[in-house]
Amino acid sequence: MKFQTTIDIDATPATVWRTLTDVESWPEWSASMTTVERLQQGDLAVGSSARVTQPKLKAAIYTVTECEPGKSFVWEMKATGVKVRAIHRVEDKGEGHARMVLGIEQSGALSGLIAMFYGKLTRQYVVMEAEGLKKAAETLESGTE
Repeated sequence: MKFQTTIDIDATPATVWRTLTDVESWPEWSASMTTVERLQQGDLAVGSSARVTQPKLKAAIYTVTECEPGKSFVWEMKATGVKVRAIHRVEDKGEGHARMVLGIEQSGALSGLIAMFYGKLTRQYVVMEAEGLKKAAETLESGTE
């Protein structure tokens, strides 16, 4: 299963990146997350990992496998029969505006079965995350926290 959503954000790419990479704050702006616990200190970078707990899903450890600071990161989770790859990309639209691209890819022997049972929920969560990120970044940008 592959799913991607894109949302325009009235905030600078730097503000969107700062909001996005503060992964432990995600539950504050997205109901799709219960807790996100960083397992290392410091900036999000290749090798960084976090324990992510989401409603209706088992907690999972996601590890950053790709990172271009200020622009994008990919983190992955592996479980029996499935690999989940989550893509986060910030695009500069100019004049203080950004576009956020969030995507999820599931592969592996059980990915089809998992997509059948959890595909709709997964798509809902990705959209919730995009909308929550937009609101959080725009609030931070406007200084009305």
